[in-house]
Amino acid sequence: MKIRRVVTAHSGEGKSIIAIDGAPPWSKEFEHTPGFGSNLVWCTPPVPVVPFNGVDPTPLVTGFIPSPGETRFLVVTFPPDAVMADPHFDPVAAAKEQAEQSPGLLAAFEPDNPGMHTTPTLDYGIVLDGEIWLELDNGRTERLQRHDVVIQNGTRHAWRNKGTAPATLAFILIGARANR
Repeated sequence: MKIRRVVTAHSGEGKSIIAIDGAPPWSKEFEHTPGFGSNLVWCTPPVPVVPFNGVDPTPLVTGFIPSPGETRFLVVTFPPDAVMADPHFDPVAAAKEQAEQSPGLLAAFEPDNPGMHTTPTLDYGIVLDGEIWLELDNGRTERLQRHDVVIQNGTRHAWRNKGTAPATLAFILIGARANR
């Protein structure tokens, strides 16, 4: 899925302007997981500052999991699970590609339970298109459809696309402190 990102700022005279217009620099249609796409649209430090200074923060990201107070805004397209069940699917090549595109994210995934992961984040997930199943502990699943919203509170989970069409979700991840 191609994303157009429009970022506003202020001119030298204090007028509203468009500072950035185009694709986010961290955008990829995956080769080894056909139909999977990831776009890091924006990120912020723990305390964002306005007005925007004109320097795009996304190329500077070194990890997709935000530290406490930081944010990441992602748009992700999930192919049907059948893509990963195809005999020609190469999980090693797919994992390598994912690690390169989404630094730090792969470490959150469980090697013995594909797709399951836990991140120290509060996530707002919005289904933009299609349908997807949120899997929680003990196999509990919840089917989400277009315009459904999930607030994911640092819980162990996976995204499963049991359908036949891609599902696209927007995620806002907010880095949190664990309270255990």
